Amino acid sequence: MLSTSNMLKMLERYENCTYGSMEIDRSTTNAEQNSYKEYVKLKAKYESLQQYQRQIFGEDLGPLSLNELEQLERQLDCTLNRIQLIRTQSMLSQLSELQVKEKMWIEANKDMQDKLEKVNQAGPSWTGGENGCSYEQQNQHPQSQGFFQPLDCNPNLQIGYNTLGTSGQLTSSTNGQNLNGIIPGWML
Repeated sequence: MLSTSNMLKMLERYENCTYGSMEIDRSTTNAEQNSYKEYVKLKAKYESLQQYQRQIFGEDLGPLSLNELEQLERQLDCTLNRIQLIRTQSMLSQLSELQVKEKMWIEANKDMQDKLEKVNQAGPSWTGGENGCSYEQQNQHPQSQGFFQPLDCNPNLQIGYNTLGTSGQLTSSTNGQNLNGIIPGWML
């Protein structure tokens, strides 16, 4: 049989289960009510922000008073000034970046010109002569004489260069070959 202590423990557990679930139901109801209140507040704030946005874009200005319109105008002026300041700062930073790049390119260009002048002063130069190819040696250093060597040029091997004596021969012989499609005239 059940002793009184067992009976009391059982009644205590029954009360905890029954009344504990009621407390949980109450807390759930309170949470739902709090959530609904928060939803209503957020919805009102959202609608207010939408109304403000429309007013900023120049819509729904009719219900505003003169003071509200002046306040809106001041806010728009302040916002416009901030936008212009940010744009100006952005343009100035881009300008300074471009100036740094310009200085780099100018220095690189100077270095290339200096190297080119050194090469022109120390090495040979190629100029066009009567054959279209001649070699002149200018102030060569003893180390560079083994590196730069004159080349023998044959004027008949120049592509696209016809001397007066051979131009008639080349055109008459190449016209026939062009028609046959064997070798184009510019390759002879």
